[in-house]
Formats: sequence, C-alpha cells, structure tokens
Amino acid sequence: MLIRRETPSDIAGVRDVTAAAFGKSEAAVPVEVTLLGELRTCDAWLPALSFVAAGDRGDVIGHVVCTRGHVGPDLALGLGPLSVHPAHQRRGVGLALMHAILGAADAFGESLVALLGSPAYYGRFGFRPASAYGITAPDPAWGDYFQVRSLTAYQPTLKGPFAYAEPFDRV
Repeated sequence: MLIRRETPSDIAGVRDVTAAAFGKSEAAVPVEVTLLGELRTCDAWLPALSFVAAGDRGDVIGHVVCTRGHVGPDLALGLGPLSVHPAHQRRGVGLALMHAILGAADAFGESLVALLGSPAYYGRFGFRPASAYGITAPDPAWGDYFQVRSLTAYQPTLKGPFAYAEPFDRV
C-alpha cells in the first residue's frame, strides 16, 4: 500500500471506496459520497490535504481529506470523510491515512484538526473532546464525539465555535 496525494484520475475510485465504506445498500447513495462531491467544488477544498491509499495494483482502497474550517475567525481543519474499502478494513489502511493527513496538516502549519467520530477509534491519534479545548461543536448534541487534535502551531487561546466548510451544513 502507498499513501499519496489524490490525483484527478483517482476521483472515481475515491467515490467508489467512499460508497462501499458507508453504503448500507446498493440503491442509496451514502451522504458521505454527496458531501465529498460538494466539498470538491467549494473554496474550502484543499487539494494538498486529500490523500488516497493505493493498493498493490495502484487501485484506490482508502481516502481521507481535510477541508478548511474555522474556530471563530481563526483557521482550522475539518477532517472527513475517512473511507476504507470494506475488503481492506482492519489492515492498517485507516491508520496509515490518519498518520499521513495529520503529519501533512502539521507540516503545513495548521493549528488543529476537528472531526465527528468515535472517541474509541480516534483517541489513538490524539483526538480529545473539543470541549476540553474550549471549542464548541456545530451541534451540541454531538458531545464527546466532536473531537479535536491539536498540532504544533496550536495556541491555547484558540477557543470558540467550530465551523466546517459550508457543504457540511447542507448535505
């Protein structure tokens, strides 16, 4: 497996992996697929922070993306979706994608990454409840599932409401 930046030729493969990872049935298009399509067309899309996991034959087996978010007026990142094809889950693909995206975000001087997800899964990557940082979720009902991972450029004065890229609000 190779973790690399997404290229235009990967878009269909990323869509297929996301659909397989989040799909409950063949009939319905998962909301994560629609969200990813909308994110690609908005100003918050950061091509340098869209990574694929390529299998032995070069096929896309996983994907992760961070898009521009904000904590109050300050810049931050929103992570997601993270997708791994079901045939490749529990083999370290998600782990490799997470390490790659967090390392890249840190190298680019970003302050923090926020996400909505399982504390048991994302805690291993240093994510903690956003409330511990004084950052509030877009939806208070998310509780401890809304998490933040601080990076090297993080300053403790960074507090306030988190806002994802606009497509998160309407998809």
